[in-house]
Formats: sequence, structure tokens, C-alpha cells
Amino acid sequence: MTEFDLHQVDHLLTTTRAVRKRLDLDTPVPRELILDCIRISTQAPAGGNYQKWRWVVVDDPEKKMVVAEAYREAYAPYIEQQKGAVASKAPENSTIGKIMSSSDYLAEILERVPVLAIPCSLGSPEDMEGGLGGGTQGWWGSVLPAVWSYMLAARARGLGTVWTTLHLRFASRVGEILEIPETVTQLACVPTAYYTGSDFRPGTRKPAENVTYWNQWKNTEF
Repeated sequence: MTEFDLHQVDHLLTTTRAVRKRLDLDTPVPRELILDCIRISTQAPAGGNYQKWRWVVVDDPEKKMVVAEAYREAYAPYIEQQKGAVASKAPENSTIGKIMSSSDYLAEILERVPVLAIPCSLGSPEDMEGGLGGGTQGWWGSVLPAVWSYMLAARARGLGTVWTTLHLRFASRVGEILEIPETVTQLACVPTAYYTGSDFRPGTRKPAENVTYWNQWKNTEF
């Protein structure tokens, strides 16, 4: 049986963070390095081994600007709504302020990120409606693991990433400039760059014991 260095594996899994302010905007990312991450991502599980994921990697400045402008147009009303909700509900010691600040920063500089990786899938979730294969959950479950594998592979290679979806509100506009067919679904936009600083730490999360139920809902008795 293959033995893994669990310390290293666990460190990778617990420190793959959403990177915004620490993206290195000045150092180019080699295309071969992006391909290495995509090679890893293609090993992700997929229902029926139907490998319907595709990647559109955007490093052309003019095309990155189109993606960034679509993102900002969707971001403005979204973040205003979020800030209003936070102001009325967030506790004083919440870290939400830092998250909002880093989100604002990413929206401002998105076109400057060296690589905007747009994972796509052939078809659409509607293809699974009414079928026997788990419905839309099965459709998404066959494509999203590949995106997370890409982000883990990037982290292992000294790259920072963040999963974003706001540009999808204007997916047709972005798809037109990138010549993505209408029969293809854009899943996300993953800004990818080297990161500044030395490392990342695990985030603050609820204990596993509090979110694990045994044999019935809400039963946490071990």
C-alpha cells in the first residue's frame, strides 16, 4: 500500500486558501505550469468517466479586461447587498471586514492577475433534469472536483488561486470574446498567480464534531 506523507498532504489541504491581496501581479506564470495543474485536474472523478471539463486559460491583457469588467459590473450590486447584510448581522469580532476588503481589492485589480483560468463543461445542468443519474447534483459533481484539484495543484506549485463566479452573470459577453460556444457552460473564473509571503495557515472553522451527525440528523453523539 502506498504511504503518503500525511503531514504534507494535510498541510496542502488545510492551507489552500482563497488568495486575493497576496496575488503577485508582476511575475508572469508560465503556461507549462498552468498545464501541469490542469493535467492533475483531469484525474478528478467524473460520473461515467465522461470527461466533459474544458479549460479556457486567459492571459491576453485585452481579453482579461473583458472578464474583469464583467466581474466588476456584477460585483458592485452584489457587494453593496452583502455589506448591508453584514452591517446588521455580523458580530463585532467577525473577520467579515477583512473578507470584504480583500474582495474589493480583487475586483479592482482582476485584469492585472497574470492568468484567469475559466473552467467550462460541455453541456449544461439542464441536460440531467428528469434523468436517472442524480440530476443537476450529479452534473455539478462531475465537473467541480476538477476545479478544486486544479487549485490544490496550483497551491502545491507556489501559486495562489481564488474561486470566483460573479462574471457568470455576463457569461454570454465573456463567452463571445473567448469564442466559447453557447452549448458550453462556464463554471467559474479562477485568478491564478504566484503569491507573496511565505505560506498560509489553516482557516478558522467549526469543529468536525459539531458538523458531523451519526445515523440521523443532529445526532452528534460519537
